[in-house]
Amino acid sequence: MARAATAGARKATNVTLPVDVYERARELGINFSRTCEQALREAIRTEEGRRWAQENAEFIRNTNEWIEKNGLPLAEYRVF
Repeated sequence: MARAATAGARKATNVTLPVDVYERARELGINFSRTCEQALREAIRTEEGRRWAQENAEFIRNTNEWIEKNGLPLAEYRVF
């Protein structure tokens, strides 16, 4: 599934790296484009999650307060 997401149009870009990182990665045969793409996708997921939590902080806080006061909805039907 992740491969299908990467099969689309590509954009060439320049990346500036410290010389030691560049040389060591090249020695190890690390694919620069794939590694940068994976790292950026993870950074994007992390940042989107952080922003979502920030944007919804009031709702989350209110929901948690309601649950503390009233308990979990349908808790009486839980089997665990």
